[in-house]
Amino acid sequence: MNTPDSFPQVPLSLIDFASIFHGEKPADAFARSVTWAQRAEKLGYKRIWYSEHHNMKSIASSAPAVLIAHVAAHTQSINLGAGGVMLPNHAPLVIAEQFGTLAEIHPGRIDLGLGRAPGTDQMTLRALRREPAAAENFPNDVVELAGYFGEQSKIPGVEAVPGKGTHVPLYILGSSLFGAQLAAHLGLPYSFASHFAPAALEQAVRVYRETYQPSELHPEPYVIAAVNVTAADSEDDAQRQAYKMKRSRVRAMAGRGRSLSDEELDMLMDSPAGQQILDMLRYWAIGTKEQVSDYLRDFAAHAQADELMVSLQSPSTEESLHSMALLAEAWQLPSTQG
Repeated sequence: MNTPDSFPQVPLSLIDFASIFHGEKPADAFARSVTWAQRAEKLGYKRIWYSEHHNMKSIASSAPAVLIAHVAAHTQSINLGAGGVMLPNHAPLVIAEQFGTLAEIHPGRIDLGLGRAPGTDQMTLRALRREPAAAENFPNDVVELAGYFGEQSKIPGVEAVPGKGTHVPLYILGSSLFGAQLAAHLGLPYSFASHFAPAALEQAVRVYRETYQPSELHPEPYVIAAVNVTAADSEDDAQRQAYKMKRSRVRAMAGRGRSLSDEELDMLMDSPAGQQILDMLRYWAIGTKEQVSDYLRDFAAHAQADELMVSLQSPSTEESLHSMALLAEAWQLPSTQG
């Protein structure tokens, strides 16, 4: 088994939630996403993924395909994808047409991660017209979708145009054994959401690797593990930024939209509910570029990861871009900056 010292320097990628900061509009988040992608491309990051969320005031990535199209038009080479599309919310044919269109316009640059969670609350599920049992058909929907991207559709007489023959790479997303088992059975890469759901990481990766069934496109298993990162010039500054982000997360998840004083938020942070939320973020590299790099090497070995998906956790655009640059430098990414 790999140790931190022997584990190879794996590629780094980013997940962008298109966060809407206080006082901003979604347009501001989209402009930041373009800036992020342009900088990440120059710094040598492998890919950026955008996740489907609905009815969340602080996240603007409700339509990943549209956002990917916008960012792709303003970048040249970095891979862009969904991390992911919540497939039970959609007909597989529609997703095949959307991402087939993207693949035709930006060949070789488009990824498609697939999840079965709703990405929202129960009331919004009804507004999406999602059937209660839709998630149960997720494995069949993945197979159907893969067929549309290949040369032979699984539905006789129905083809995705665009989509057919584009072979858009598919990734199964998950935070439990279900996704690991499905990815292994289908011979697809697997991405674990350890940046917010860390509990089953080790077991899920072990099950995936031990039960993997090689496929034509993917003869070997491939694991992407997500991790939070806050890098700064000093450890104190990184801890300051991370603390602000932790308070923001607890306020959003446990405050339930209420206006909280600092004293009330302090109490909430120390409560069982607050501590549970913070434990969801346990995989978090915080510190100088050297400290963050060391943490990520340990984490990559721990997760048996072939690639790391980084969720940058900083309270401002400038700080997140600086964190991105520090990490790229420490990881010795193949920068194209002049």
